[in-house]
Amino acid sequence: MGVETSVTKYISEAQRVLEKTGLKYELHGYGTGIEGEWDAVMEAIRKVHEALHAMGVPRCATDIRIGTRVDKQGSLADKVGSVKKMLADDA
Repeated sequence: MGVETSVTKYISEAQRVLEKTGLKYELHGYGTGIEGEWDAVMEAIRKVHEALHAMGVPRCATDIRIGTRVDKQGSLADKVGSVKKMLADDA
């Protein structure tokens, strides 16, 4: 994105768009994690880009890290919880 120095209003709009998707998502310091079925996540990313372009952003880029797993169900919260549990066990 390259419209002005602060991107707060654009990130806020992206979060509003994601809220409407019904997908599980979490904002963090360097991005947003999104969980869901492949097509639904790709559609959500498309909607975010469209919303930002509608705000006058001439160019957006999305960096994607995709993880799939077929042996068991899991979530981003499960991954974080696993690390926190191990650290708590150290204490």
